[in-house]
Amino acid sequence: MASSSAKEIRRFTQALAATMGADGRIPEDPVEFARRVGIVPDPWQERALRSEHPRLLLNCSRQSGKSRIAATIAAHRALRVAGSLVLIVAPSERQARETFQEAARAYTRLGETVPADSYRKLGVELRNGSRIEALPGTEKTVRGFSAVDLLVVDEAARVADELYFAVRPMLAVSNGRLIMCSTPYGKRGAFYEAWTNGGDEGWQRFEIPASECPRISAEFLEEERRQMPEWVFAQEFCCEFRETDDAVFTWEMVYGAVDEGVKPLVFAEEAW
Repeated sequence: MASSSAKEIRRFTQALAATMGADGRIPEDPVEFARRVGIVPDPWQERALRSEHPRLLLNCSRQSGKSRIAATIAAHRALRVAGSLVLIVAPSERQARETFQEAARAYTRLGETVPADSYRKLGVELRNGSRIEALPGTEKTVRGFSAVDLLVVDEAARVADELYFAVRPMLAVSNGRLIMCSTPYGKRGAFYEAWTNGGDEGWQRFEIPASECPRISAEFLEEERRQMPEWVFAQEFCCEFRETDDAVFTWEMVYGAVDEGVKPLVFAEEAW
């Protein structure tokens, strides 16, 4: 039985939306591409779409459109550049599937300009040699890919560090592009470290709180502010990295306890 995502892709394919120009070519401008597939980008999304930086960090509020823009970039790359390998990594299959479907919608709304050889639950192969693959879960599920042209890490704050560090080497040979997008989730993990040290590590950073999203009303935010714990609201809607609810010691407490003058303990096998 076909998966719901495969059915949705086929439905869009059959619709063959007439959104392309007379020459049938994929727009070179990513913003024009987004508009052709039915997306009206916010100003920050236009900047992200047109960015050519090899490393993007999108620290964005819930419901701000970060995953949609990352998926649009993925679809544009696969359609414009033949033979591209695009990977979408997320903490769970559901999250990976959602981002993949955004990319698939962009493809099918163009009237299947570059026909697909096959559709799968979490992947699509195009006849121009490009592939978009969504990879959920753990470090064990992602090994085996190489020469990745674009790597999208969605909900990056919730992706396990071992998974993130397992996929980064896939960009080595291809000198591929990396996009991490997420809402903050505590002062921990690769996303937090990249954001904190982003200026020193060559990242282009976008911070988009809910107050800058035109689709989220001030009335809604005020209601959420009243209903949520302050630290939850700060993370979900204000892009602030706060301590997780299960943390026994704060990040400041741990960092403050470090004394560079004290030699760390090393437990060698011969000491036992």
